[in-house]
Amino acid sequence: MKNHIILALSLCAAVASLSSCGSQESAYRKAYEAARAKEQQNNTQTVTVAPKQEVTPVVTTPVVVDDVPVRTIAGGVTVINGEPLKAYSVVVGSFINQTNAEGVMTTLRNRGFAARVVKTNETINGHTGWFRVVASSFDDKAQAAQSRNQLRSTHPDAWLLQN
Repeated sequence: MKNHIILALSLCAAVASLSSCGSQESAYRKAYEAARAKEQQNNTQTVTVAPKQEVTPVVTTPVVVDDVPVRTIAGGVTVINGEPLKAYSVVVGSFINQTNAEGVMTTLRNRGFAARVVKTNETINGHTGWFRVVASSFDDKAQAAQSRNQLRSTHPDAWLLQN
């Protein structure tokens, strides 16, 4: 008889502990969802929408000069941080967020490059005003191409911009 009572109590204890795992899992799930919602809230920016105006899309146009492809940006670029651009520049990153672009610029400067951040007025995928990270800039296209090739080991999508 004692064995039956001990067995019954053990079974009840096991069932109780298993049901409490569900509530812990639920608590973890709620904490995760709250953290995720907070992260999304921090990543959202308030955007004021101006009245709709006729906008001519700005497109990056690939051009091939001397068998080395270069791109131009209609409307040009504005240097936000760093030295002025020369005729040919090596672009290693494009960002919507200026802080992210400046982080890559700092990394490149620590590696010895005269990096800078420029801003364009391009509209790509619904975002206007891109921050481009320029690792180096040259008057000579061949030097720019050589620098781009060197940077491709760490920035495989590096490309040449012609001003």
